[in-house]
Amino acid sequence: MSFSTDTQPVESTTDNALEDLPPSAKLVYKVLEYEGAMTQGELARASRLCSRTVRYAITKLEANEVIASRVSLADARRSIYWIPDDSTDT
Repeated sequence: MSFSTDTQPVESTTDNALEDLPPSAKLVYKVLEYEGAMTQGELARASRLCSRTVRYAITKLEANEVIASRVSLADARRSIYWIPDDSTDT
């Protein structure tokens, strides 16, 4: 049995995906990480970013498959965004 002497932490695929994204996308991701599932409007209020910037960040995060979305059951005009578990499919 051999053990690695490398002390560098192993980065997850999510960390790698976030690395090249704009700061607004990283902020939106962190808000979702701390607060849980939210709508675009809720993300804009919680992050204090304008809705256009949040929309751009969501587009980038979804394109990199870092977040998932579904239509809100309470209001079909809105979508709910969240960070999926690694064990579940989106």
